[in-house]
Amino acid sequence: MKQLSQNEFKNEVTDFKGVVVADFYADWCGPCRMLSPLLEKMSEENKDTQVKFVKINVDHEQELSGMFGIQSIPTVLVFKDGQIYGQQVGVASSEAYQSMIREARVQ
Repeated sequence: MKQLSQNEFKNEVTDFKGVVVADFYADWCGPCRMLSPLLEKMSEENKDTQVKFVKINVDHEQELSGMFGIQSIPTVLVFKDGQIYGQQVGVASSEAYQSMIREARVQ
């Protein structure tokens, strides 16, 4: 999973035609550390598809986090063609994330 800065966000997420799964996290966050391996695995499983997985560190990218109203972490936003399609706050099952991805892809 690629770690994004605010400067990269527009090109990698907003302007991307397809689905992007964005993990807003912090290094000190226990649930974030639990979620990270799950999303890494999903990223590998989806590497041959048009689904991109990225990470945004809320401590380093506070302005970006504020733009999306991130108040609790981990928060995963699913984007479709640059628009927010789904959101999951807290850790969920891989099936919950896969379901959001599937729904976004067919829209």
